Amino acid sequence: MKKTCSIIFFFLFISALMAQELPTEINGYKFNVLKKMDATDVKNQFKSSTCWVFSTNSFFESELMRMGKGQYDLSEMFVVRAGYLDRADNYLRRQGAAAFSQGAENHDVINLIRKYGMTPQSVYSGFPAGQDKPVHGEMEAVLKAIVDALHKQPDGKLSPQWRKAYTGALDGYMGAPPETFTVSGKQHTPLSYFNSLGLNLDDYVALTSYTHHPYYKPFVLEVSDNWSNGMFYNLPLDEFCQIAENAVNKGYTVAWATDVSEKTFSAKEGLALMPAKPWDDMSQAERDSLWKAPAKEKIVSAEERQAAFDELTTTDDHGMHIVGMVSDQTGTKYYTVKNSWGTVKKEMNGYLYVSQPYFRFKTMSIMVHKDAIPAAVRQKIGL
Repeated sequence: MKKTCSIIFFFLFISALMAQELPTEINGYKFNVLKKMDATDVKNQFKSSTCWVFSTNSFFESELMRMGKGQYDLSEMFVVRAGYLDRADNYLRRQGAAAFSQGAENHDVINLIRKYGMTPQSVYSGFPAGQDKPVHGEMEAVLKAIVDALHKQPDGKLSPQWRKAYTGALDGYMGAPPETFTVSGKQHTPLSYFNSLGLNLDDYVALTSYTHHPYYKPFVLEVSDNWSNGMFYNLPLDEFCQIAENAVNKGYTVAWATDVSEKTFSAKEGLALMPAKPWDDMSQAERDSLWKAPAKEKIVSAEERQAAFDELTTTDDHGMHIVGMVSDQTGTKYYTVKNSWGTVKKEMNGYLYVSQPYFRFKTMSIMVHKDAIPAAVRQKIGL
């Protein structure tokens, strides 16, 4: 199917900056802005577990602004649809012994756009008629039922028609993307459009920090959303945390995958904290006071972080986008984080402040431009 539409891109830097005009006071917290990078408008993943593409697309949109290319609105659902095509192949080739769900990792966006390309949001929304946000529960259930039925090979082998049938179901929910479209008077395919953006996908590196694999070597992170078995460079915890701060200080944003199950992560309050006293040991008054003024936070060791991973109390819950840094009146630093849950706390406009102690403990992984990594660390991992 071919579709032609004309799209004009404007350099909407004012709009992007306005989206980050965040409060410098939250209850008793007083913040000083240390660094702020350009970011596009906050979106809403709504009833879909697609934070991985919302955060990564946002990251690439900020990269394009950092490179002086203006503001873009890239299609999340184009990547999601492509992911379901590759997931089906992976699931069947592994005879059902693989994850098939809505979740994924930052590197999956890189792999998918390298293979399938990209479209602007205005070219392909991936939403059925009358819908302006993703709702994917039923779609996931239907697609999973199809691949489970195929896995059983009721005719003794898979027929050549299975992909057409599966893709038909997928497109029944999301619609088929155009084979060609026009942007600023120039006709593109999804691949040529992505190539026109000027992003070098080889510049981006996935990193993590755990003790069950050797440091300075890549390994496959053992989380269910890593369905494509992507590799992450493993670093000592202090160096890992240093990379995030170094990136922000140098004007780079960070794609961030983290656990958000802690009671001290609150989009409603606009804060994520790691108090020294465990939540379960606090009185209700102590819990309430957390959101009213800064308190001492816990700086975890690599061993404590590993234990939480092994005990499954740190899990791969959510992907977001780090776009700046602030400090409070005690000197504690926080990352300014763009979320994809729409506007939860009105004055935070879809953002929250995440303390560095929270980041240190609960981060699963990050993705950064390789130039954001200190030279000494890059040398150790061979970049």
